[in-house]
Amino acid sequence: MRKGILAVAAIGAVALSGMAACGSSSNNNNSSGSNSGSNAKQPFVGVILPDTKSSARYETQDTPNLTAAFKAAGVKATIQNAQGDPSTFQTIADSMLTQGVNVLIIDSLDSASGTAVINKAKQQGVPVIDYDRLTAGGGAKYYVSFNNVAVGKLQGQGLQDCLTAAKATKPMVAELNGAPTDNNATQFAQGYNSVLNPLYANGTYIKGPNQSVPNWDNTQAGTIFEQMLTANPQIKGVLVANDGMANSVISILKKNKLKIPVTGQDATVQGLQHIMDGDQCMTVFKDTKKEADAASQLAIALAKGQTPTTATDVTVDPTNKANVPSILLAPELITIKNINDVVAAGGTTKAALCTGAYAAKCTAAGVQ
Repeated sequence: MRKGILAVAAIGAVALSGMAACGSSSNNNNSSGSNSGSNAKQPFVGVILPDTKSSARYETQDTPNLTAAFKAAGVKATIQNAQGDPSTFQTIADSMLTQGVNVLIIDSLDSASGTAVINKAKQQGVPVIDYDRLTAGGGAKYYVSFNNVAVGKLQGQGLQDCLTAAKATKPMVAELNGAPTDNNATQFAQGYNSVLNPLYANGTYIKGPNQSVPNWDNTQAGTIFEQMLTANPQIKGVLVANDGMANSVISILKKNKLKIPVTGQDATVQGLQHIMDGDQCMTVFKDTKKEADAASQLAIALAKGQTPTTATDVTVDPTNKANVPSILLAPELITIKNINDVVAAGGTTKAALCTGAYAAKCTAAGVQ
């Protein structure tokens, strides 16, 4: 499954009571330089991330990377996490608009709540950037993400490579997709099915159970896969849409004393450790520092009233067919051979990854 600066006044005390309980927040109040002209705007960017349950990346990667990007630019920003609650998502947006943000970056939980936020922001003349996932039908001004079809293709190719290495003969493949309400999940599936469907059609693989997991819920993923495995004990490979759900699948396989190829995505510490253990055959690294830098630079330009020049890609909204100016970054396939790429890029640290028994495994995998 894509980068000036104004004197900044201190953030006012306008905030909803209890907002800190909604998730993490970050406020940057750095200033540097000045901007000439009577129409110059003081950039103030609001960022709303979706949750911490579907993937650890939002707290471990996106929040610190976005915080660092705005801090380096000397731009005021507030970053909040909705913790999986669409109502909280909208409440955070209302608070940010009240505080006076002049650009919103949102990673919507669903199209309904995301569209409501976009419409309210438009009414106040605040442009919205969809971050990481497109709010289908929402009408955001820009979209910053990875090439999510390419992410899915890497997952499909990764599973094919692992099944070939395992010398699997006509293996049955189960597919555990992401949330049906998430356009990213649809694009991931488009990518990996472009690899797998021809193999199903020519009899190389047997198409097994295929199910989407509501809200990317890891617990439900485990329950769904256990049902799949009970009904189809001959499953020999599992296309799993991300690392969190892959962990649930691996737990069920261990419970049944099985080890078969399992895919993932997000290059989380847990996913990388599963790869070193031999329980997960691959993941996909999406360098969120690049994503955060691209989104922050776009937001800063908009906040200053400038016309951005970096959104040179186009994404077609599947709901309203609108062409959304986009920045789409390239993902990377990660296996045991190149885990160090994630560490080298800052996706995680050696200290976080190589704890306890993983110290020796990291050395064997070339982690530096």
